[in-house]
Amino acid sequence: MRYRKLGSSDLMVSEVTLGTWLSYGEGEVRARHIACVRRALDLGINLIDTANVYGWGESERLIAEALFGVPRDRYLLATKLWGPMSDTDRGLSRAQVFKQIDGSLQRLRTDYVDLYQCHRYDEETPLEETMAALSDVVRQGKVRFLGFSEWPLDKVREAAALAGVERFVSSQPQYSMLWREPEAGVFPLGRSLGFGQLAWAPLAQGVLAGRYPPGSAFPDGWRGESPAMSVHLRRWFSAPVLAAAQSLTALAAEAGLTPAQFAVAWVLDNPDVTSAVVGASRPQQLDDTAAASGAAVDPALFRTAEARLSAALAEAEALHV
Repeated sequence: MRYRKLGSSDLMVSEVTLGTWLSYGEGEVRARHIACVRRALDLGINLIDTANVYGWGESERLIAEALFGVPRDRYLLATKLWGPMSDTDRGLSRAQVFKQIDGSLQRLRTDYVDLYQCHRYDEETPLEETMAALSDVVRQGKVRFLGFSEWPLDKVREAAALAGVERFVSSQPQYSMLWREPEAGVFPLGRSLGFGQLAWAPLAQGVLAGRYPPGSAFPDGWRGESPAMSVHLRRWFSAPVLAAAQSLTALAAEAGLTPAQFAVAWVLDNPDVTSAVVGASRPQQLDDTAAASGAAVDPALFRTAEARLSAALAEAEALHV
């Protein structure tokens, strides 16, 4: 496993991060997810990413159970706030920042988190209030560094221009061969303002891992976070895109990689990316994706893959998928 510095922070982060969006449950399911956390550490993955709303706190509790007895300096913890934890608890107000960090710390059984991220932007709370509160929890020692996910770029710029507040050191954008919007937006802004990128969904919901042959239905739990995102996900599960994704298996094999490794290696090939955030329901899946760290791939193979997927997306759009 290789490591990269996260933005302007002093955090050295593994090139692959364990994401825990669906890491909770009971019985055999819980045991498998705990095994994934422990396997991640064995593989050199040092950043574990979660959020208070994942399982409404259950993901954080599972992580604490999995890490019990592990020295705190062996791993980095990242969690988030913004989403609804109850009918009244949501957003990025001062009261919510203080309440949600304390709740996360209690569930994670730790005195601090290394990275505290705003899951989305809160239109109902003044930016100045949010940034002042986040700065306070940093100065109280409950949080080491701050980050955000999928914020409007003008709000990121405004936050950076505020006086007397802590700066963001990370962004968490969706990024894959099928979703390249960050290249024209948050990536150059990160270079300008000094924050790194933790790329989520590098496998595009498993499409780029070759899990879905043409004609496949949407996977259970797919992220339909907004009407706009739903349109893109429908396009990914169109026949042209699924066929193109299947064709990448041969390119990956030529590089000596599995399709999942090839997709993660493509993300890591971008120097703006600090780490690729991958999920896992079984430890063997991490054995696969973690091996993408440090993979040397002929750039021509990546360009061929990009061209195929771009053509397939254009075909799907022309079919009004």
